[in-house]
Amino acid sequence: MTVREELEEKEKRELSEKATLSVNSKGRAVPEEPCSLRTCFMRDRDRIIHCKSFRRLKHKTQVFLSPEGDHYRTRLTHTLEVAQIARTIARALSLNEDLTEAAALGHDLGHTPFGHAGERALSEMSGHFRHNEQSLRVVDKLEKDGRGLNLTFEVRDGILRHTNGGAETLEGQIVLYADRIAYMNHDIDDAVRAGVLKTTDIPESIRRVIGNTHSERINTLVSDMVSNGRKTGEIGFSPAAAKTADELHAFLFDAVYKNPVAKSEEVKGVDILKFLYTYYVSDLSRLPEDFRAQLDVFDEKTVVCDYISGMTDRYAVKVFENITVPKSWSK
Repeated sequence: MTVREELEEKEKRELSEKATLSVNSKGRAVPEEPCSLRTCFMRDRDRIIHCKSFRRLKHKTQVFLSPEGDHYRTRLTHTLEVAQIARTIARALSLNEDLTEAAALGHDLGHTPFGHAGERALSEMSGHFRHNEQSLRVVDKLEKDGRGLNLTFEVRDGILRHTNGGAETLEGQIVLYADRIAYMNHDIDDAVRAGVLKTTDIPESIRRVIGNTHSERINTLVSDMVSNGRKTGEIGFSPAAAKTADELHAFLFDAVYKNPVAKSEEVKGVDILKFLYTYYVSDLSRLPEDFRAQLDVFDEKTVVCDYISGMTDRYAVKVFENITVPKSWSK
């Protein structure tokens, strides 16, 4: 028996009857020989961690654009926090941690530069762009020079459905909630660090339910999900916690996500992406060679969005400057 087979037998013995077992995966679009050491979901997790799109997340905005402080979240640290919260919930509910972690690590691979403002900019320019759909496109079509990562159905499903729910597995459903728990709490932390918010600004009715500190809030929401999951067999908050989480999100929307101080530079990032989109759509020969080659397969709007959405914040700024800023005469 291989190590992988031992791990698969361990899953059968120890995981919940509602868990997604590796041996029951619906498989990959292109069949592969199983790994002797890793289950299929472990293999997917490793492929995501080692891909280029994952590494680029370290230079993509979470909320605060190009922060100078070392302790602000980026899209990469957000992803790691989501993965850790998701694993904690999955383990407590005896679900498949490897599947949960893989979907969590891949959920934002398709995110644009400049956060959700960049996503809205590309959607406005192209007619339709959603980062969850682009994340799936990254793992299916763009990584490994167009060959994709050939992930399992279950991981791909968790990536695609992390924004609107409906994942076929309980593990995939966890990612939606872990994402929400992570971003609401670390956005408070970053906003306090930036001087945009004080924790006492959060309504007392919310603080009374979920706590006053970063760790208290996460622990309360995660514990509620575990308790509710064990009681109902379903993934989600209890009604009381769901109400409070919605109230917290509404508060953050006004206090942070629409805050003119926090978002003062955001319009510049939006303008950059809109300029780049128009620049490349108007003359497709300006695209890099590897993206021009994709025009034989995909429509021009899709290819331009592929190129721009894959940029880091700083690379988008660099490309914009190279196009628009006159170079010094050096002769």
